[in-house]
Amino acid sequence: MKVAITGSSGLIGTALTRHLREAGHEVLEMHRGAPEDPRAAWNPDAGWVRPGALDGVDGVVNLGGANIGEKRWTDDRKRVLRESRLQSTRVLVDHLRSSGISPRVWVQGSGVDFYGDRGEERLDEDAPPGEGFLAQVVQDWEGEAQRISEAGTRVVCARTSFVVDGDAPAFKRLARPVKFGVGGPLGSGRQWFPWVHLHDEVRAIEFLLTTEVSGPVNIAAPETTTSAGLTKVLGRVLGRPTFMPVPGFALKLLLGEMADELLLASKRIVPARLSEAGFTWTYPTVEAALREATGKQQA
Repeated sequence: MKVAITGSSGLIGTALTRHLREAGHEVLEMHRGAPEDPRAAWNPDAGWVRPGALDGVDGVVNLGGANIGEKRWTDDRKRVLRESRLQSTRVLVDHLRSSGISPRVWVQGSGVDFYGDRGEERLDEDAPPGEGFLAQVVQDWEGEAQRISEAGTRVVCARTSFVVDGDAPAFKRLARPVKFGVGGPLGSGRQWFPWVHLHDEVRAIEFLLTTEVSGPVNIAAPETTTSAGLTKVLGRVLGRPTFMPVPGFALKLLLGEMADELLLASKRIVPARLSEAGFTWTYPTVEAALREATGKQQA
């Protein structure tokens, strides 16, 4: 099938583009730029999509948006995080609708942040939304994408967890202190920490493109763990101690609101719809995923 991908230069987008092409799909990378740039398919900030750019597209994977964890969340940064997602989705949906183009499927980038901080509650796709800045952004982002369903397009909201991969910046930041023997749980360590290996992330997106699944889908590994549990396994894989926890107050001083929502919030995610649809994970356990990501596979 022919698939258009926004955010194709990001971690997930790059891996997904490569994976889909290797699987025999045609991929259209939605490069941004000025109208005079022949490579540019669109510029959501300026509100335009090149005429004909999406002709013949069977599926859209919408991954665009400013990096959530790249900078401290000032009011201006939060506005960028929100509008970079809503504006780009709005422009793309409006273009498709005005052009009379109805892709068979739209896979909407989303996140398990939809659920907010939920303690010990098991969260499958039927769980209601939570509270907080990111929870509201994700709800509104999914809402913008749902408008394309009025044209008959099947919409899937891929609620992604923390992505484990050796080249993922967030994973590198998590693993670095452990490698130097000064790592430990974040905060209390008791918060549930949903995760997925990048390989399974892109396989799941291809699965959602080609399988008749719709609505919200939690993209997470079936083995759940806490922050302390993940750190302990990472230490064992790397042969390093993990007895130096990072206090919650220190994280909040360093990162502000971001620490509460990204690192200290508890989300016990259950990937119910993927399991029910027959998806199988290459890296279903924390240890298998961490060994691949760190190059410490067992003999």
